[in-house]
Amino acid sequence: MRVAIAQVNPTVGDLTGNKRLVEEAAAKAAAERADLVVLPEMVLTGYPPMDLLERDGFVRDQLRVLEELQASTRDIAIALGAVTLAPEPSPQRLMNSAVLLANGQQLARAKTLLPTYDVFDERRWFTAAAVRETVPLGNTKLGLTVCEDTWADAIGYPIDPVGELAAAGANVVVNLASSPWHVGKTAERRAIVTELASRHETPIVFVNQVGGNDELIFDGGSFACDESGRVLATLPLFEPGFGVIDLDDADGAISAADVVDPDSTAQLEAGLVLGIRDYFRKQGLPPGAVIGLSGGIDSAVTAHLAERALGAERVLGIAMPGPFSSEHSVEDALALGRHLGIEVRSVDITPIYDAYLRLFRELFGDRDDFGIAQQNIQSRIRGATLMAASNAEGRLVLATGNKSELSVGYCTLYGDTVGGLAVLGDVYKRDVYALARRANEGSIRIPLNTIEKPPSAELAPDQLDSDDLPTYDVLDAVLEQAIEGRLTASGIAPPPGSNEKVVVDIVARVDRNEYKRRQAPLVLRISPKAFGSGRRLPIVHRYG
Repeated sequence: MRVAIAQVNPTVGDLTGNKRLVEEAAAKAAAERADLVVLPEMVLTGYPPMDLLERDGFVRDQLRVLEELQASTRDIAIALGAVTLAPEPSPQRLMNSAVLLANGQQLARAKTLLPTYDVFDERRWFTAAAVRETVPLGNTKLGLTVCEDTWADAIGYPIDPVGELAAAGANVVVNLASSPWHVGKTAERRAIVTELASRHETPIVFVNQVGGNDELIFDGGSFACDESGRVLATLPLFEPGFGVIDLDDADGAISAADVVDPDSTAQLEAGLVLGIRDYFRKQGLPPGAVIGLSGGIDSAVTAHLAERALGAERVLGIAMPGPFSSEHSVEDALALGRHLGIEVRSVDITPIYDAYLRLFRELFGDRDDFGIAQQNIQSRIRGATLMAASNAEGRLVLATGNKSELSVGYCTLYGDTVGGLAVLGDVYKRDVYALARRANEGSIRIPLNTIEKPPSAELAPDQLDSDDLPTYDVLDAVLEQAIEGRLTASGIAPPPGSNEKVVVDIVARVDRNEYKRRQAPLVLRISPKAFGSGRRLPIVHRYG
């Protein structure tokens, strides 16, 4: 059996454009004499459509588009993900289905395992399949599954859809997925699917969506494996792909462990670039991005990623030196602009800062120092300046704060938290430095001084991040256990150079600053537990 895998990048709600992706894939597969072309989960609606599913006409229009695709099946069968209507009575009226279009017929098999953890909430909209049945395609019995259906053992579900389909005589299992990416997910997913194929002695074809939709990034990484779990072919990461695999030809098949993926930093860069590019492309934001350039590592890496995603002509950097900015900060910002080829404008915020000090004296009385209010007003002046550039030129502000800082509230509301997209909001400081070093492989893009100097917000004379925070190696080690590991302070092992008091203080700061993160821009998700829809904690609570 010759199966074509079409790893496409759909846009949520673009029913016409997504239909075109299916038609183009079907035509290409037919030209290459494939028997079947497979496309990702919910490819017609884009994933995740969320409460668009409740909008009047949305599902009805998608079902009409699904019917129209019958014309593309004259020369080839199509397996694609779509929303179908659930049988009555049903708590939810919809099903997340794999649909086989062949010989003038539609045969749908609904998703069995509906995830409700992290960013998923599928039981909000869908009813699960009650039975698992194969569908015929010529002399082949196909097992149609959708994404989570292959994660039975990994998550601990009581039902194994792949196992039931194999027992029912499936010659091939197809898994249509829109599986969000995080660092390490590609290899984890491949190991799970190939182990299933080996255990049930059934070939599996896995096709995954690629692209960015809001906070989620999809890596693609589609592949096919034989009945022993050996990988027959793979498609690329972070870009659309197409391939035709002869499932009966095992020449060149390799163990899943022998498939070589890019290293974690390379994946991180490629994923963030894709997330930025699609956020702009799918919203139609032609003027591009504006970024506040401080001369520091975070804004430099954000600018580097934006230039990779959008092109230098669509990225504007604004340097905004104040009364405590060092000379090298402005120099490093201007040097970054030269290296990246982006425009950089410099405006001195000192006159505005001085005007605020006069206002503070009227409000709070004559003092030498207004403390944190005086420090933060500089960040807020810069945030207002960036938003003015956004309004005047139609640019989207990219926030530059990293996960380490957002976790403990080392950021200023309505200052460095302004913007439409937080590029590094799920990236720990250690990984920001890794991205900077990768950016400089081959040629200098980020000034060496930016990488080597001690990090500082420069909101007070001679200020360093280490004045208020533990060293970043300590901070990141504790945060990773608290956030991704979901441990309380009592369960976290203090990393070298710290103690239990440091751990307790860090964890307390994470909880105390939930209100800030709730007001921050959308964060691109690159970890198993990002700030956003996958981490839902009350702002007000007293546990711990």
